[in-house]
Amino acid sequence: MTNTQTAKTSPRSSETKLRDLTLTGVFAAMIYLLTAFVHIPTGVGYTHAGDGLIFLAASLLPAPYAAAAGAIGGALADGLSGFLIWLPATVVIKALTALFFSNSTNEIICKRNLLALIPSLLLCVAGYSLYQGLVISDSITAASMTAAFAQTPAYCIQTAMSAVLYILLGRAIDQTGLKKKLFPRQ
Repeated sequence: MTNTQTAKTSPRSSETKLRDLTLTGVFAAMIYLLTAFVHIPTGVGYTHAGDGLIFLAASLLPAPYAAAAGAIGGALADGLSGFLIWLPATVVIKALTALFFSNSTNEIICKRNLLALIPSLLLCVAGYSLYQGLVISDSITAASMTAAFAQTPAYCIQTAMSAVLYILLGRAIDQTGLKKKLFPRQ
């Protein structure tokens, strides 16, 4: 058996791994750019639609690659935009967010991925609010937790904007059949 035959019959060929790694880097860069440069400042951070690209990456790439793209892109945005204090929370929250979505269907926009928007919203609100109230605040008090959860509307707007971006891009990709061409089911 030649190397070419081995690569084609192996569960995850080196060509597939290289494609996934390359797309992970591309998604991380796009997540960074959309998050860092297209955002609205809020009380203690900013609201953006970059999560929409995390949702999209998670609907195309295997989970570890999508989690890496989300964590890297989000961390770069926080770190290079002057919001370094948020970086630890972002790495965890964005990596976990990617795990709610599935790349196992032929379509990006499917019932499972649309339902994944709900836990994504809950994780964003709870994760960042708890991080702010427990880590960023001077002391853990009812007032600091109340102030932290006062950011909930901004997190809801962030997830809503990201959901719209995700659905628009996902539908466009689904209509072109690009996912089936780039990611044939094995």
